[in-house]
Amino acid sequence: MTIPMTDPVKKPGAKAPKIVINEDDLDHIEALAEGAMQRNPALADRLLVELGRARIVKADKMPGNVVSIGNRVTYRDERTGQEKTVTLVYPEKADISRQRVSVMTPIGVALLGLAEGAEFQWDTRDDQNRLLTVVRVEAALPAGDEGD
Repeated sequence: MTIPMTDPVKKPGAKAPKIVINEDDLDHIEALAEGAMQRNPALADRLLVELGRARIVKADKMPGNVVSIGNRVTYRDERTGQEKTVTLVYPEKADISRQRVSVMTPIGVALLGLAEGAEFQWDTRDDQNRLLTVVRVEAALPAGDEGD
């Protein structure tokens, strides 16, 4: 059985793209992953693996071209050329109708910490493998912005 999870590698045998996580977000994201172990162990495990291989940096050293909580990110499906822009948020602020994607979703886990230009494999719900590329990362939402 194939679990529709992200395997963030370019090609079979290729190294996973580097990821960078904001130190200020780390504890919250780890707590979310640990809390999801019972409900969605595959997703929680994937997130913990990603956090384990991440380079953790102080907020003032976080590169502006790397996806973190609150950033708007545009990514492209390399097969179709279609681009999609979403904002990566914590679960309580997720709202797909406003393109706010939770870090606790497969695409949220896949995007977290990636830099512009990074490519990753994505398995769709209908078992199609797609290559996605991070095209653009835009500034984080202001602190306390509820998206209103």
